[in-house]
Amino acid sequence: MKGITGPLFVSIGDEKKLASFLEKNQYIPLGQVFVDDDFQNFSAYKAAGFGRFDEQDPAIAKQVKLTAPKNVNWWNYLTSITKVSPIPKDQSFGSGVPEGVLRLGGTFVVSGDEIVYRWSDRLPGDHPDIEEVYKIAKDSVSTLA
Repeated sequence: MKGITGPLFVSIGDEKKLASFLEKNQYIPLGQVFVDDDFQNFSAYKAAGFGRFDEQDPAIAKQVKLTAPKNVNWWNYLTSITKVSPIPKDQSFGSGVPEGVLRLGGTFVVSGDEIVYRWSDRLPGDHPDIEEVYKIAKDSVSTLA
C-alpha cells in the first residue's frame, strides 16, 4: 500500500540466526529484518520497554487468550527452531534458560517521528489484533496526506 513502509521486524539473534530465518521465510525482504545481537544486555528490547515473561504478574497472564497459529508448516518450524532461537553461541546446553528465550516483544506503528500505536506482549504468543494494527497504520498514512 502506498505510504506504508514495512513491516519491519526486529528480533534477538545474530547474523547466522537471521540467515537461517530468512532461508525458511524467503518472502520477507532482507532489508526489513534486523537482529539485536546484544545477548548480554538486550539493549534494543529494554529501550523499547519490553520485559521478560517470567516477570509478568500472574493475574495479567491469566487474561491472555492464546490461540494456536494458523497455516503453520510444523515440520519447517520444528527443524529450524534451534537454529533461530535466541541462545548465545557460548552458552552450553543445560546451563539454564537463556535470557533471550525469556524476552517478550511487541508491535509499534510509527508515523514520522511519532509512535501512534504500541503493544507489549504479555506472554509469548500474545499478539495484537492484526486488523486493528493495519487500520491504525493505514489511518496514520491518511492523516499525513
